[in-house]
Amino acid sequence: MARMYSRKRGKSGSKKPMKESKPVWIRYSDKEIEILVVKLAKEGKRPSEIGLALRDIYGIPSANDIVGKSITQILGEKHLLGKIPEDLMAVLKKANMLMKHVAANGPDMTAKRGLEITESKIKKLAKYYKRTGKLDVQWKYDPKNLGLYVE
Repeated sequence: MARMYSRKRGKSGSKKPMKESKPVWIRYSDKEIEILVVKLAKEGKRPSEIGLALRDIYGIPSANDIVGKSITQILGEKHLLGKIPEDLMAVLKKANMLMKHVAANGPDMTAKRGLEITESKIKKLAKYYKRTGKLDVQWKYDPKNLGLYVE
């Protein structure tokens, strides 16, 4: 069966190799990695940016393999996570950009369809995060107040 929005099929692509133990060549301990994650979060980096910084700067391939917790779990324990999850925030920013584009370029039907698809993704993500408790149950997507969420 094809994908919902892209008309592509399957899930082929590269996957991480299965690991039975944490890498021996890493010189950082569990506590040091947690301190690095907190430090990078206080600098204003999002969880995905923290993961890239750990990989590229510090040579840590996966914090989850070493510490046993994901970056989001570490930030949640330290109360450094935002009120809106990162992936939902990214889709909200995309919707904000598309709304501005549609307002400036009215006849652009492709952009209008893209906006509809993006709003559908927002509603699906919000429903999931409300169900799992990561988003307030009272939170509601309102296109008119989108500027309040997106900086």
